[in-house]
Parts: sequence; structure tokens; C-alpha cells
Amino acid sequence: MTGTVLDVTDLRLQRGSRQILAGVRLDVRRSELVAIMGPSGSGKTTILRAIAGLERFQAGHITVDGVALEGGADIPRPTLRELRRKVGMVFQFHCLFEHLSALDNVCLAPVHAYGVTPADARGRALELLAGFGVEHRAAALPRQLSGGEAQRVAIARALAVDPPLLLMDEPTASLDPERRAELGALLHDLLRQHRTLIVSTHDEDFAHDWATRIVRLRDGVIVPETRSA
Repeated sequence: MTGTVLDVTDLRLQRGSRQILAGVRLDVRRSELVAIMGPSGSGKTTILRAIAGLERFQAGHITVDGVALEGGADIPRPTLRELRRKVGMVFQFHCLFEHLSALDNVCLAPVHAYGVTPADARGRALELLAGFGVEHRAAALPRQLSGGEAQRVAIARALAVDPPLLLMDEPTASLDPERRAELGALLHDLLRQHRTLIVSTHDEDFAHDWATRIVRLRDGVIVPETRSA
């Protein structure tokens, strides 16, 4: 099962007079785990947000598994709805809804955005939580979860509508070496399910140990890619 899942062409984004992205080009194929690296403020998170339809960009093109976004234009509601089925995003601080249990966080989008029956959404959510080893925390509120548990619930939530592309922002920022290794193994399990992952990270060790490809962002553009060992 091969093919391009993400194509980013000449992506340009400004905030006021500041150029954040100055012509980013990136092509990602199915079952890759691409690490985007660069100094703080270089635009790593901004690329992820643009791909996920969370940040408007002024020029360029993004295509995610056949869904096209055009620079300088608002995303039509039907396109945005389709995009949400193609891309899941895990934020650095997880952004779980504090008033909902882990299970309800995972069920929320399928039920309320896509009309999945509560019973079917619950079954899918429990399956995901079990796959990530946190099914025993299904009834817990986010404040009752450890950082690692909250991250796994956030990944389950991002995968609840079965998107082919998963984006993760600084996933190892608060993890110790043992938890980083567990995360790397979990992400490789997702690759074996033919998912595609892009992570923004400062973590050189994690990127070299687990990414299938590393790209570096410098001065608003992607510089030549390297393969991890």
C-alpha cells in the first residue's frame, strides 16, 4: 500500500510583516514517519497547523490524500469537513477537554461531527484505548491522567475517524527516555497499519532512532533531507 499521502508545494505564510514559511516543499508517502526539525520559531508547528487546516496561508498548495487546500483562500466548509477525516493532530499539550472522560474525548468527533452512533463510537474508542494500553483509564478525567496517559488518549482521539495522516507537535517534550522509547514503538506500530506520521521535534535522539526520514526547516524552507540510521 504505497503512494503520496501529503504534497506541500511552495507553502508561504506570513504573520504581519514576518515571513514564517518562505516556499516550503514536502512530499510524504504512506507509512513514512517524517521528523521536521529546526530551531524554536522556525515554523515547525506552523507547517502542521497549515496542513491540518488550522492556519491560513497566503500562497502555495497542500494536498492531503486527495483533499486540496489553496493559498490565499478560506477553506470551504465541505472541504474542511473532508480534511478532518484525512488528518488527525496531537498537540504538544494534548488539549483534551477537561470536563470529559478519556472515553468521551475520543467519542466526541465521530458522534457530533460525523454522525456515528454513540454505540459504534464507543466501541471504536475502547478499541483504540486498548490498543494504546489505556483502556483502564477510560473513565478518568484528563487531570487524573499522567502525561504519558494523556498523550495516548490524545492519539486515540486523533485517530477516532481513522485518518491516514497523523500530525504530532513536540511529542517527546515532557517524556523521560523510557517513555520516549515506548512512544517510538507505538508510532512504528501505526506505520505497520499503513498510517503516515509527521512529527515536529527538537529531539535529535528520538528523530534518529524512530523517524524514517528527517527534514530540517531553516529560514522558512525545507533544507535537503537526510535518512535516519
